[in-house]
Amino acid sequence: MSGLHHVTAIAGDPIRNFGFYTRDLGLRFVKKTVNFDDPGTYHFYYGDETGRPGTILTFFPWAGASPGRRGVGETHQTAFRVPQRSLGYWTQRFTEKGIAYEALEKRFGESVLPFTDPDGMALALVGVPGAENEPGWSNGDVPAEHAIRGFHGVTLLLDSAVKTAAVLTDVFGFKETGREGSVIRFKAPGDAEGSVVDIYEAKGFLRGHQGGGSVHHIAFRAVDDAEQGKMAQKLVSNHGLHPTEQRDRNYFRSVYFREPGGVLFEIATDIPGFAVDEPVATLGRDLKLPSFLEQHRKQIEGVLPNLEETVS
Repeated sequence: MSGLHHVTAIAGDPIRNFGFYTRDLGLRFVKKTVNFDDPGTYHFYYGDETGRPGTILTFFPWAGASPGRRGVGETHQTAFRVPQRSLGYWTQRFTEKGIAYEALEKRFGESVLPFTDPDGMALALVGVPGAENEPGWSNGDVPAEHAIRGFHGVTLLLDSAVKTAAVLTDVFGFKETGREGSVIRFKAPGDAEGSVVDIYEAKGFLRGHQGGGSVHHIAFRAVDDAEQGKMAQKLVSNHGLHPTEQRDRNYFRSVYFREPGGVLFEIATDIPGFAVDEPVATLGRDLKLPSFLEQHRKQIEGVLPNLEETVS
């Protein structure tokens, strides 16, 4: 299995972020933890019922973060998949909730509903025929039949697609499947969650800079450590890139590298998953810390803002 594992973005107010993704979008709050490199801040994980790879959107919510600017060398848009027939439901919901959205459009023959989150992050819902047959998780408000089914994919805004395309195809197994204007579509085998990467070639555009509403990095799937190691070796031998050493993120193991267009990529293992430290039934309820931070739990809990509610 290949495709996206997760997308990690930057938010401002953590309570606002939590409310939007759990209540307004109806995603499950899969994990409440901290940024391992900055434990005074949360790291939120949202996804489907069990937090399967390809459904996970994560955030570093830094209160007071200045807004980012979309531009070259950044992720331009993150798209979720929903049943084709659910786009009308979501248009009405966005109107009722006062969520900023744009007119429905067509891309590569698919219906796309662009919208933004409270920090200005560019998002979209893509109507996928047959998605109604995939399991949907309900938060008690968004009906399961209309629920988000994970990622459709991401759009990268780059000066040139050539070298990034070589990484996508050689290392991650994507194939070019179409072109529309300045956008080139790449797909992973099958039609699973997170199987699409679009590259929007925009040579000469302003470079972006990260802040609230920006994607921090994109993670691609590796089944296990061995596959991850093979991918990392290809990056070195075939593309002259230099991935980091493996880092243990408790729920997956990661290596990172800056792809040729400037976007930070990660290779994350499917294992061990989000149920490694709490049962699926209570995912996201309690603050989970890695073992090396457990001794500092009281101090950490003392500086983290209280969420208005927790979701089980």
